[in-house]
Amino acid sequence: MKTYQHYINGALCDPASGEWFDSENPYTGEVWAKIARGNAEDVDRAVTAAKATFDGEWGATGPTARGKLMVKLAEIIEREAVRLGEIEVRDNGKLIAEMGAQTKYLAEWYRYFGGLADKIEGAVIPSDKPGIFNFTRYEPLGVIGMITAWNSPLLLLSWKLAPALAAGNTAVVKPSEYTSASTLEFMALIEEAGFPAGVVNAITGFGMEVGAPLVDHPHVDKIAFTGSDVSGQKIYEAAAKKIMPVTLELGGKSPNIVFEDADFEAAVMGAISGIFAATGQTCIAGSRLLVQRSIHDKFVKRLVEVAGVAKIGDPMSTETHVGPVTTMPQYEKIMDYINIAKSEGAVCVLGGDAYRGAEAKGKQFVQPTIFTGVHNQMRIAQEEVFGPVLSVIPFDTEDEAIAIGNDIVYGLAAGVWTSDIGRALRMSEKLKAGTVWVNTYRAVSFTSPFGGYKRSGEGRESGKESIKEFLQVKSVWIAQQTTAANPFIMR
Repeated sequence: MKTYQHYINGALCDPASGEWFDSENPYTGEVWAKIARGNAEDVDRAVTAAKATFDGEWGATGPTARGKLMVKLAEIIEREAVRLGEIEVRDNGKLIAEMGAQTKYLAEWYRYFGGLADKIEGAVIPSDKPGIFNFTRYEPLGVIGMITAWNSPLLLLSWKLAPALAAGNTAVVKPSEYTSASTLEFMALIEEAGFPAGVVNAITGFGMEVGAPLVDHPHVDKIAFTGSDVSGQKIYEAAAKKIMPVTLELGGKSPNIVFEDADFEAAVMGAISGIFAATGQTCIAGSRLLVQRSIHDKFVKRLVEVAGVAKIGDPMSTETHVGPVTTMPQYEKIMDYINIAKSEGAVCVLGGDAYRGAEAKGKQFVQPTIFTGVHNQMRIAQEEVFGPVLSVIPFDTEDEAIAIGNDIVYGLAAGVWTSDIGRALRMSEKLKAGTVWVNTYRAVSFTSPFGGYKRSGEGRESGKESIKEFLQVKSVWIAQQTTAANPFIMR
């Protein structure tokens, strides 16, 4: 059985508490690793190390040198991508086809932001003040606390770590207690790439024991968090007490909207991808499927046909379509919402129960589930389930689709399926979501910003805009003459 330690100041170390906790394989239900159980003392050691190298060696490392280290890290990631993907599947139970693709894609974030590291430029400002030279410069914030979710540990970490390192910051990472292994394995790659000790540190453990001390630590200068909106709100409140910036990538209840003029089969596959890929355990899940009433019945029939033959089972098999739910608490939450939907009067046309087939070794499998007869005020349509549960809502007009789509506290993503380019542009403008996909779904890239409106978050990750989330701007004024000015008035 593998035992994972903390990674602090370039070295593996035991937790200060001397305690460990189990990591279970969601597919088999078996314990496969022991994870260090951190506490505030471990956090303080990690933050102290990160601050020391920020003030010292890393702070003195030029942007071009930083970029070269990141490009080297990208090369190492490519070499280790298959192994990292397998570790993530063992830890979170998502499909190897999904996690393997993610770990192979990780390198692009470090290569892209490594290239941006020496292209962070201020500006000379034409001043209206005679004899004054005014310019701006962008500077790193300092120590960034990074708290990641269990559904895509390394991808979500890379969205934060790559721009933060390119900007010149250091980091203390707290992965989910459910999926810590791949992050700790990743630390060895950081070390091999040649990053100075203390630039990236990883502390594992539970939210109140590690996450809260990390947020509250006086030398942490920003928190970048991915997780539930409830946890995000608590972090936001704690950060506000320190007047500390945050990036929050939170929940979603995304509308996936199908018009009658859409490519029918492509839209069916897009709806399936939007909710049943990753067992629905993704913040961008298209969990509200809005279908124009003229094609509603035909569309639902085809949807049930396709989803009904999805193969459930071993996530390590490339033939599997739906794997286990990652955690037992999440499994129980999904089952509760299925029962809530039934009690609200929604009609279950597919699934609606646990899956107990021969392929389900563990006890955390849920049948792909589709509800019709849903209206947008039902809890099943308003609250994030984070599982393979789809609510189908009919609509008649474009305006009605927009109204239903926006009638939610979230605003992370939306999908639109239509052959009308004018409609596509109108919908992309009027839907209140950080990402709008048209005739596709679940597409992300290192080149494109990602984040949410409303309760779905604060700030953006990925794309060149995101590097400024980890920088602060300074305005510098230089007088070009030595003549004394009147000290009693503002220049």
